[in-house]
Amino acid sequence: MADSYRMPLQPERSTADLVKDIIDLLQDMIRSEVRLAKAEIKEEAIDGGKALSLLAGGALLCLYSIGLFLLACVYGLSVLMPPALAALIVSVVAGAGAAVLGYYGKARLKMVKPPEKTIESIKENVEWAKNQMR
Repeated sequence: MADSYRMPLQPERSTADLVKDIIDLLQDMIRSEVRLAKAEIKEEAIDGGKALSLLAGGALLCLYSIGLFLLACVYGLSVLMPPALAALIVSVVAGAGAAVLGYYGKARLKMVKPPEKTIESIKENVEWAKNQMR
C-alpha cells in the first residue's frame, strides 16, 4: 500500500534555470540584509537620539553651573591674592579637568559597536553563495 502513493518526479532543470534561481536567491538575500541593516541602524539611531537629547539638556545646565562655580572660585581666591592670579589658577585647574574628561570620553566613544548581526549574516550569506557557485 505504501507503493501506491508516489510523488511525481520533477523534470530535469536546465543549468540556466538553476543559475537563474541562484541569482534570484542571492538578490533576495541581499535585499533581506539591507532591510536588516536599515532596521538595526534605525533602532540604534532612535535610542541614540533620545540619549543625545537628554545629554544635551544636562550638558547645557552643567555648563551654566560650572561657569558659576568657577566664577565663585575666582571671587573666593581674589580675597587671598590678586584677581588676575586667582582667575589664572582657576582656569588652569578647569583646563586640566576638561582634558581628563575629554580623554575618558574619547575612550568610551571607541566602545560604540557596529551592527554585529548584519555583519555576521552577510558573512554567512557570502559563504553560502561561494558554496553554491562551486
